[in-house]
Amino acid sequence: MRFRRALAEAVGSSRWREALEATPRELFVGDAVYQADQSRGDLWTPVRRAEIDEDDWLSLVYADTTWVTQVDGTLAEEAKGPVTGAPSSSSTLPSLVVRMLEAAEIGEGDTVLEVGTGTGYSTALMCRRLGEDAVTSIEYDPAVAERARTAIAHAGHAPTLVVGDGLHGHANGTGYDRLICTCSVRTIPAAWLEQTRPGGTITTPMWGWLDGVASAHLTLDDAGTASGRFLKQGWYFMRARTHLPPPRPPIATGIGRARESRIDPAVLDDEAALFVAQLAVPAAQRSSADQTTILLDVSTGSRADVGPAPGGGWIVHQHGPSRLWDAVEEAVLLWQEHGSPHQSAFGLTATRERQHVWLGDPTGPTWDLPA
Repeated sequence: MRFRRALAEAVGSSRWREALEATPRELFVGDAVYQADQSRGDLWTPVRRAEIDEDDWLSLVYADTTWVTQVDGTLAEEAKGPVTGAPSSSSTLPSLVVRMLEAAEIGEGDTVLEVGTGTGYSTALMCRRLGEDAVTSIEYDPAVAERARTAIAHAGHAPTLVVGDGLHGHANGTGYDRLICTCSVRTIPAAWLEQTRPGGTITTPMWGWLDGVASAHLTLDDAGTASGRFLKQGWYFMRARTHLPPPRPPIATGIGRARESRIDPAVLDDEAALFVAQLAVPAAQRSSADQTTILLDVSTGSRADVGPAPGGGWIVHQHGPSRLWDAVEEAVLLWQEHGSPHQSAFGLTATRERQHVWLGDPTGPTWDLPA
């Protein structure tokens, strides 16, 4: 209990403190986690509970830290040794979990659909506060879902747990007060609009293919339109698997018509600028090599590369049916003209027919999200 109390105190949420103190995180972390290699970002070594002192294990579990529990489908408990790949499930740091629950305005009396059960820790927190009958959670990965089901049951809860694609929601419970997503999406799924009641909210991180991120908190009106501003305190989780970008082949640079760039490509190192650039070229992906920024739209073969010019400034080469850098320049320059605001200066309106991001208010500049 002392570890839980210390975590609850560190998180500092009065509304979720009792749930934090009552929920044993070790059930959800499991008996092993992955630690990242300091020199190789794709190498992960399992740390097992049985191999370290119990107090050291609990200190690790109750640190306000994200622990990776699965890499490319291999759970840490099942790993025979170090594995390579990308994280596919994790136990998110509790302070972030609570910030998202608070941003979603979840409170007593609400019914909640959680998209992405993950380890089940946030599901258990909501069960503790709202009651298990109020909570439905859906998980895409059957192995992750079964692991979470066991942990949630051991914590004493029996919410509605579903294995399936959370982007389709769970129609049996249509009329949710709150829909909260613990993976990142590229656009708002139509099913979410249908299954959230008028006056209800959708809260989700959004992460596009250019790696621009923002956190949406939308309210449904009587016509089924969801609208709202992006939050000041953003976060993002692993992408929904069906919203991942396509494989990106290597490309040569210096191909296509050349001209001087109107902006420094380093501006895309700013999160808000990257978010804006992504609005302009939502199908593009970004990489870099030898001080050169590269954009590639796999669907059309369009590409652009921007690098230092010999005499100063930057040279851009563009090839393909879409002039990717032209679109990025226009969006970034417009953003700069408006004072280079944070993502929270933007909002999103989503209907079944169209989703668009706007700057300032719905009558301001707009960009359509991909269908």
